[in-house]
Amino acid sequence: MMLLPLLVVMSMLMSFFPLEVSAADRGPWAPNVSYAVNDTATYSGNTYKVIQPHTSLTGWEPPNVPALWQLVQGGGGGTDTTAPTAPANLTVSGVTSSSVTLSWQASTDNVGVTGYDVYQGSSLAVSVTGLSATISGLTPSTTYSFKVVAKDAAGNLSPASATVNATTSGTGGGTDTTAPTAPSNLTVSGVTSSSVTLSWQASTDNVGVTGYDVYQGSSLAVSVTGLSATISGLTPSTTYSFKVVAKDAAGNLSPASSTVNATTSGTGGGGQPTTKHLLTGYWQNFVNGATKLKVRDIPNQYDIIVLSFADMDPANPGGVTFTVDSALSAALGGYTDADLIADIQAKRAQGKKVIISIGGEKGNINLNSASPNVTNFVNSMYGVITRFGLDGIDVDLEHGMNVPNLTNAIRQLKQKVGNDFVLTMAPQTIDMQNPNTTYMQLYNNLKDITTVINVQYYNSGCMLGRDGKCYSQGTVDFLTALSDLTLQWVSPSQLGIGVPATSAAAGGGYVSPTVVNNALNCLATGNSCGSYKPVAKYPDIRGAMTWSINWDATTNYALANTVKPFLNTLP
Repeated sequence: MMLLPLLVVMSMLMSFFPLEVSAADRGPWAPNVSYAVNDTATYSGNTYKVIQPHTSLTGWEPPNVPALWQLVQGGGGGTDTTAPTAPANLTVSGVTSSSVTLSWQASTDNVGVTGYDVYQGSSLAVSVTGLSATISGLTPSTTYSFKVVAKDAAGNLSPASATVNATTSGTGGGTDTTAPTAPSNLTVSGVTSSSVTLSWQASTDNVGVTGYDVYQGSSLAVSVTGLSATISGLTPSTTYSFKVVAKDAAGNLSPASSTVNATTSGTGGGGQPTTKHLLTGYWQNFVNGATKLKVRDIPNQYDIIVLSFADMDPANPGGVTFTVDSALSAALGGYTDADLIADIQAKRAQGKKVIISIGGEKGNINLNSASPNVTNFVNSMYGVITRFGLDGIDVDLEHGMNVPNLTNAIRQLKQKVGNDFVLTMAPQTIDMQNPNTTYMQLYNNLKDITTVINVQYYNSGCMLGRDGKCYSQGTVDFLTALSDLTLQWVSPSQLGIGVPATSAAAGGGYVSPTVVNNALNCLATGNSCGSYKPVAKYPDIRGAMTWSINWDATTNYALANTVKPFLNTLP
């Protein structure tokens, strides 16, 4: 009869004492799982223990994020036994009488691909870290077979790529009299105010095509070995005609391709940012607690304006759409697409860059399949860029990404837009904790065309700095120690500090604009540091970014008015 009252008393007593949470064995690691402190999971034959609670995402595999996971010694072999995937789409991109050039698409790996071995027949010919290789010392008019194998830091080797055959050209001694076929499908893939970019499909030849001559009218403009060319030094708002002729080692010329016409754009807004230290801000195409803004009202301190965000098109796999949000339009008294286009062109005429972002906290794109998704993305995004008169795109994907497909898509988009294409990225702090994360893979694939990576140093909790210590967000040490970590892998001229404009703009990590300046000064000159001292000075540090311009407006642009003038004083 006393059991029920006793249980009630025990329950009341226990409510005053916290129960110790026991660790759970969660089995193999998986994305989109909520992990608690001391949980364990296995990955690539190793066991890891959670040291910070989190919900996992693709790219946050335990070896990639030591701020979240700790390797359990003796908990699984301690070695990486997972091999990379096979290199895809191995192609012959060039031949001469003594060499063959190959290119391929990147392999993926659970930790990271470190390089590729290129085999000529069954013999290793060359080892490279990039996605192309030239094999030299070959015999003229001879057929060779090639394959490529990817490898990782643990020595795991991928399956071999498909084998391709290539025949070196002759020595040009006058015996080859067969001309290549005409290049086909000549198209205009990009224009600026001073240049036109062309692309075409390859010609064929009995021995081998060695290059292409691109004609502007009847004059030779440029000679190339690939399947695209950019003709520069043109006059704005002018129409030009182009054709392409293929050639081989013996000097035989193909018939000309069909002729295409292209009109250069007007002046204003073209080119890469010329300001050494940039301030980037996001313009919100939606309504929340921040100030609602027309782009024309953005202050002059912002060098790059990022429209947030393009929308995924569910009816067009991989495709995106963009238009002024209806609620924002109404709140601004009928702000239309035409108004936004005019505002963008006015900003570009002032020398500002205006780009559009993909992703965000809730957004994503569908590039899980290469076909037709990549083509749909490129065509739809190019349509948005040309309609609104934009300079490029920002990658702010926070829910995983298909690195090979996104790399391919951005390369194709850049080819369409031209050399003035602006590419920025906004990875979360955890995405830059080591050189093998998905964002670092994307950067390594695209660093030759990347303008700036603005790391989101907020909503992060405690993260590891370059010295291996865990630093809390919202401090100058957090900004400098984590930037110093990333600067091992990212060029200073391509790295920016991303911060919330106000405490209301993020869940955590806000610092005052003065602290932002201190962090920039510490990184650039070694002055104004906290307890953490960077291992070097980085005078080329690219600048700062804020989420968002709209939140900055709620404080009468305290961040822009403080940080941009300071950026102008840096070396």
